[in-house]
Amino acid sequence: MKSIKTAVDQDRFAAHVGIRLLEVSPGYARAEVTLSEVHMNGLGTAHGGIVFTLADLVFAAASNSHGVDAMAVNIHISYFKAVREGTLTAEAKEISLTRKLGTYAVDVTDTDGNRVAAFIGTAYRKSEKDRR
Repeated sequence: MKSIKTAVDQDRFAAHVGIRLLEVSPGYARAEVTLSEVHMNGLGTAHGGIVFTLADLVFAAASNSHGVDAMAVNIHISYFKAVREGTLTAEAKEISLTRKLGTYAVDVTDTDGNRVAAFIGTAYRKSEKDRR
């Protein structure tokens, strides 16, 4: 498996939209994106896609942080607050880990620390046999 940093650095979409991975440790990851015009929807607020992509990136980093390839099998996101400017930060925390599944809670907050969205994701952890 590639290092988490290498995998994130090679995520062309995350790089394209300006997401920066700040921290990763076993079962945990944190990243941010500074909002600009390109992140806005037709109503002038941060597009749900940028919020989801930020949350998804930390989910991927945290779920792969144990050195086992992991792929999303289920994700749910709830949006709470519209944001027009500033920086969004996403923080993923592991809430369950078994041999085959890992589940992670991700909070997305704005510059002032207000909760913008909550994301729950479950990842399938691939065995050596699954990698062939």
